[in-house]
Amino acid sequence: MKKVFFIGLILLTILTSCATILSGTKAKVTVSTNTGETVNVKVDGRTYYDISGPTKIKVKRTFTPSVIEAENANSTGSVVVDKRFNPMTLGNIILGGLPGFIVDAIDGSMARPVMKSYIIYMQAKNNQIKIEEVKKEELKKEEPQKPVNSIAETKLEQSTIQWDIKSRPQDAEIFWRVESKTPEVKNSYNKYISVTPYEASKQLNIKGLTPYNAENVSIIIRCEKEGYLPQEQKFNVSTVMEQEEISAFFRLVKEE
Repeated sequence: MKKVFFIGLILLTILTSCATILSGTKAKVTVSTNTGETVNVKVDGRTYYDISGPTKIKVKRTFTPSVIEAENANSTGSVVVDKRFNPMTLGNIILGGLPGFIVDAIDGSMARPVMKSYIIYMQAKNNQIKIEEVKKEELKKEEPQKPVNSIAETKLEQSTIQWDIKSRPQDAEIFWRVESKTPEVKNSYNKYISVTPYEASKQLNIKGLTPYNAENVSIIIRCEKEGYLPQEQKFNVSTVMEQEEISAFFRLVKEE
Protein backbone atom coordinates (compact mmCIF):
# COMPACT_ATOMS: atom_id res chain seq x y z
CA MET A 1 0.00 0.00 0.00
CA LYS A 2 2.85 2.38 0.83
CA LYS A 3 4.51 1.63 -2.50
CA VAL A 4 1.30 2.45 -4.37
CA PHE A 5 1.00 5.71 -2.42
CA PHE A 6 4.55 6.83 -3.17
CA ILE A 7 4.29 5.84 -6.84
CA GLY A 8 1.06 7.81 -7.11
CA LEU A 9 2.65 10.82 -5.44
CA ILE A 10 5.61 10.73 -7.85
CA LEU A 11 3.32 10.45 -10.88
CA LEU A 12 1.17 13.32 -9.63
CA THR A 13 4.18 15.57 -9.20
CA ILE A 14 5.57 14.70 -12.64
CA LEU A 15 2.27 15.03 -14.50
CA THR A 16 1.40 18.35 -12.89
CA SER A 17 4.79 19.96 -13.49
CA CYS A 18 3.63 21.11 -16.90
CA ALA A 19 5.81 24.17 -17.31
CA THR A 20 8.94 22.34 -16.22
CA ILE A 21 8.33 19.35 -18.50
CA LEU A 22 6.96 21.14 -21.59
CA SER A 23 8.97 24.34 -21.42
CA GLY A 24 12.04 23.43 -19.38
CA THR A 25 13.87 25.75 -17.00
CA LYS A 26 15.49 27.70 -19.86
CA ALA A 27 14.11 29.35 -22.96
CA LYS A 28 15.73 29.80 -26.37
CA VAL A 29 15.98 33.29 -27.85
CA THR A 30 17.68 34.47 -31.00
CA VAL A 31 20.38 37.09 -30.56
CA SER A 32 22.34 39.13 -33.09
CA THR A 33 24.27 42.39 -33.28
CA ASN A 34 23.31 45.45 -35.30
CA THR A 35 26.75 45.37 -36.97
CA GLY A 36 27.00 41.63 -37.67
CA GLU A 37 30.49 41.50 -36.14
CA THR A 38 31.81 38.39 -34.38
CA VAL A 39 31.37 38.60 -30.60
CA ASN A 40 31.38 36.53 -27.45
CA VAL A 41 28.03 36.55 -25.65
CA LYS A 42 27.45 36.08 -21.91
CA VAL A 43 24.08 35.49 -20.25
CA ASP A 44 23.00 33.88 -16.97
CA GLY A 45 26.51 32.62 -16.21
CA ARG A 46 27.09 31.00 -19.61
CA THR A 47 29.31 32.18 -22.48
CA TYR A 48 28.74 31.63 -26.20
CA TYR A 49 31.86 32.15 -28.28
CA ASP A 50 32.35 33.57 -31.79
CA ILE A 51 28.76 34.49 -32.61
CA SER A 52 28.67 36.29 -35.97
CA GLY A 53 24.98 36.20 -36.94
CA PRO A 54 21.53 35.39 -35.58
CA THR A 55 22.15 32.62 -33.02
CA LYS A 56 19.91 30.82 -30.56
CA ILE A 57 21.00 31.01 -26.92
CA LYS A 58 19.33 30.00 -23.67
CA VAL A 59 18.10 32.27 -20.87
CA LYS A 60 16.60 31.34 -17.52
CA ARG A 61 12.79 31.23 -17.18
CA THR A 62 12.79 33.07 -13.86
CA PHE A 63 10.97 36.40 -13.58
CA THR A 64 14.30 38.14 -13.01
CA PRO A 65 15.38 39.91 -16.25
CA SER A 66 18.41 38.37 -17.97
CA VAL A 67 21.15 40.64 -19.30
CA ILE A 68 22.77 39.52 -22.56
CA GLU A 69 26.25 41.02 -22.89
CA ALA A 70 28.31 40.97 -26.10
CA GLU A 71 31.96 41.91 -26.48
CA ASN A 72 34.96 41.65 -28.74
CA ALA A 73 38.30 43.44 -28.99
CA ASN A 74 36.80 46.62 -30.44
CA SER A 75 33.24 47.01 -29.19
CA THR A 76 30.74 46.05 -26.53
CA GLY A 77 26.98 46.03 -26.04
CA SER A 78 24.13 44.59 -24.01
CA VAL A 79 20.38 44.06 -24.03
CA VAL A 80 17.91 43.24 -21.25
CA VAL A 81 15.55 40.24 -21.64
CA ASP A 82 12.35 40.97 -19.74
CA LYS A 83 10.13 38.07 -18.66
CA ARG A 84 6.41 37.46 -18.38
CA PHE A 85 4.13 34.71 -17.04
CA ASN A 86 4.44 31.31 -18.76
CA PRO A 87 0.93 30.06 -19.73
CA MET A 88 2.17 26.45 -19.44
CA THR A 89 1.99 26.91 -15.69
CA LEU A 90 -1.81 27.01 -15.99
CA GLY A 91 -1.63 23.32 -16.82
CA ASN A 92 -0.92 22.72 -13.17
CA ILE A 93 -4.24 24.27 -12.20
CA ILE A 94 -6.15 22.24 -14.81
CA LEU A 95 -4.59 19.03 -13.54
CA GLY A 96 -5.14 20.07 -9.92
CA GLY A 97 -1.42 20.13 -9.46
CA LEU A 98 -0.42 22.10 -6.40
CA PRO A 99 2.71 19.90 -6.15
CA GLY A 100 3.54 20.57 -9.78
CA PHE A 101 2.91 24.29 -9.33
CA ILE A 102 5.40 24.27 -6.48
CA VAL A 103 7.93 22.34 -8.61
CA ASP A 104 7.61 24.90 -11.42
CA ALA A 105 8.12 27.74 -8.95
CA ILE A 106 11.21 26.13 -7.47
CA ASP A 107 12.71 25.16 -10.84
CA GLY A 108 12.08 28.63 -12.27
CA SER A 109 9.71 27.60 -15.08
CA MET A 110 6.88 30.06 -14.42
CA ALA A 111 8.14 32.77 -16.79
CA ARG A 112 9.24 33.19 -20.38
CA PRO A 113 11.01 35.93 -22.38
CA VAL A 114 8.81 38.74 -23.71
CA MET A 115 10.37 38.47 -27.17
CA LYS A 116 11.89 35.63 -29.18
CA SER A 117 14.69 37.66 -30.75
CA TYR A 118 16.94 40.47 -29.55
CA ILE A 119 19.37 42.83 -31.24
CA ILE A 120 22.46 43.97 -29.35
CA TYR A 121 23.51 47.48 -30.35
CA MET A 122 27.31 47.54 -30.27
CA GLN A 123 29.34 50.58 -29.27
CA ALA A 124 33.02 51.14 -29.89
CA LYS A 125 35.26 50.82 -26.87
CA ASN A 126 37.04 53.98 -25.84
CA ASN A 127 40.66 53.22 -26.61
CA GLN A 128 41.68 56.59 -25.18
CA ILE A 129 40.49 55.92 -21.62
CA LYS A 130 43.93 56.40 -20.08
CA ILE A 131 44.53 59.59 -22.06
CA GLU A 132 41.13 60.96 -21.05
CA GLU A 133 41.81 60.14 -17.41
CA VAL A 134 45.05 62.10 -17.58
CA LYS A 135 43.20 65.05 -19.13
CA LYS A 136 40.61 64.93 -16.38
CA GLU A 137 43.28 65.03 -13.71
CA GLU A 138 44.95 67.99 -15.44
CA LEU A 139 41.67 69.87 -15.64
CA LYS A 140 41.01 69.25 -11.96
CA LYS A 141 44.39 70.74 -11.10
CA GLU A 142 43.93 73.77 -13.34
CA GLU A 143 40.32 74.60 -12.46
CA PRO A 144 38.97 75.41 -8.98
CA GLN A 145 36.55 72.92 -7.44
CA LYS A 146 32.92 73.73 -8.14
CA PRO A 147 29.92 72.77 -6.01
CA VAL A 148 27.80 69.95 -7.43
CA ASN A 149 24.78 72.22 -7.91
CA SER A 150 26.69 74.95 -9.76
CA ILE A 151 25.45 76.27 -13.10
CA ALA A 152 28.40 74.67 -14.91
CA GLU A 153 27.55 71.23 -13.54
CA THR A 154 23.81 71.45 -14.18
CA LYS A 155 24.16 72.72 -17.75
CA LEU A 156 24.73 69.22 -19.13
CA GLU A 157 21.95 67.77 -16.92
CA GLN A 158 19.44 70.09 -18.62
CA SER A 159 20.77 69.78 -22.17
CA THR A 160 18.10 69.87 -24.86
CA ILE A 161 18.23 67.35 -27.71
CA GLN A 162 16.05 66.48 -30.70
CA TRP A 163 13.87 63.36 -30.28
CA ASP A 164 12.72 61.55 -33.43
CA ILE A 165 10.97 58.24 -32.68
CA LYS A 166 8.86 56.33 -35.19
CA SER A 167 7.30 52.87 -35.36
CA ARG A 168 5.42 50.59 -37.72
CA PRO A 169 2.55 50.37 -36.99
CA GLN A 170 2.13 53.85 -35.56
CA ASP A 171 0.38 54.97 -32.36
CA ALA A 172 2.70 52.88 -30.18
CA GLU A 173 3.45 54.14 -26.67
CA ILE A 174 6.97 55.42 -26.02
CA PHE A 175 8.80 55.21 -22.70
CA TRP A 176 12.35 56.09 -21.66
CA ARG A 177 14.59 55.37 -18.71
CA VAL A 178 18.16 55.96 -17.57
CA GLU A 179 20.64 53.11 -17.17
CA SER A 180 23.80 54.13 -15.33
CA LYS A 181 27.13 52.51 -14.48
CA THR A 182 28.32 55.48 -12.40
CA PRO A 183 27.23 56.29 -8.83
CA GLU A 184 26.72 59.99 -9.66
CA VAL A 185 23.72 59.14 -11.88
CA LYS A 186 20.87 56.96 -10.66
CA ASN A 187 18.96 54.39 -12.72
CA SER A 188 15.33 55.31 -13.36
CA TYR A 189 12.08 53.53 -14.12
CA ASN A 190 10.30 53.73 -17.49
CA LYS A 191 8.73 57.17 -18.00
CA TYR A 192 5.94 57.70 -20.53
CA ILE A 193 6.71 60.21 -23.31
CA SER A 194 4.03 60.05 -25.99
CA VAL A 195 2.94 57.88 -28.95
CA THR A 196 4.62 57.38 -32.31
CA PRO A 197 5.43 59.23 -34.44
CA TYR A 198 7.12 61.59 -31.97
CA GLU A 199 9.29 64.57 -32.87
CA ALA A 200 10.24 67.19 -30.31
CA SER A 201 13.03 69.06 -28.60
CA LYS A 202 13.25 67.72 -25.07
CA GLN A 203 15.53 68.22 -22.07
CA LEU A 204 17.29 65.18 -20.66
CA ASN A 205 17.04 66.27 -17.00
CA ILE A 206 19.49 63.58 -15.89
CA LYS A 207 20.67 64.58 -12.41
CA GLY A 208 24.39 64.22 -11.78
CA LEU A 209 25.32 63.99 -15.47
CA THR A 210 28.71 65.52 -16.31
CA PRO A 211 31.12 65.37 -19.28
CA TYR A 212 33.20 62.95 -17.22
CA ASN A 213 30.53 60.31 -16.59
CA ALA A 214 28.33 60.65 -19.70
CA GLU A 215 30.19 57.72 -21.31
CA ASN A 216 28.85 55.45 -18.54
CA VAL A 217 25.22 56.53 -18.85
CA SER A 218 22.68 55.24 -21.37
CA ILE A 219 19.12 56.10 -22.37
CA ILE A 220 16.77 53.19 -23.05
CA ILE A 221 13.83 53.87 -25.39
CA ARG A 222 10.97 51.37 -25.08
CA CYS A 223 8.11 51.01 -27.58
CA GLU A 224 4.86 49.20 -26.70
CA LYS A 225 1.58 48.58 -28.51
CA GLU A 226 -1.26 46.24 -27.57
CA GLY A 227 -1.06 43.01 -29.55
CA TYR A 228 2.63 43.51 -30.35
CA LEU A 229 5.83 42.51 -28.60
CA PRO A 230 7.56 45.43 -26.82
CA GLN A 231 10.98 46.50 -28.11
CA GLU A 232 13.84 48.54 -26.67
CA GLN A 233 16.80 50.47 -28.10
CA LYS A 234 19.83 51.71 -26.16
CA PHE A 235 21.67 55.01 -26.69
CA ASN A 236 24.90 56.09 -25.03
CA VAL A 237 24.47 59.60 -23.59
CA SER A 238 27.94 60.70 -24.67
CA THR A 239 27.09 59.85 -28.28
CA VAL A 240 23.66 61.45 -27.94
CA MET A 241 25.24 64.71 -26.77
CA GLU A 242 27.65 64.71 -29.70
CA GLN A 243 24.88 64.12 -32.24
CA GLU A 244 22.36 66.27 -30.33
CA GLU A 245 19.56 63.83 -31.13
CA ILE A 246 17.93 60.49 -30.42
CA SER A 247 16.60 58.87 -33.58
CA ALA A 248 14.88 55.47 -33.39
CA PHE A 249 12.62 53.35 -35.55
CA PHE A 250 10.74 50.30 -34.21
CA ARG A 251 9.35 47.63 -36.53
CA LEU A 252 6.92 45.97 -34.12
CA VAL A 253 6.18 42.25 -34.29
CA LYS A 254 2.73 40.84 -33.54
CA GLU A 255 2.33 38.57 -30.53
CA GLU A 256 1.65 34.93 -31.35
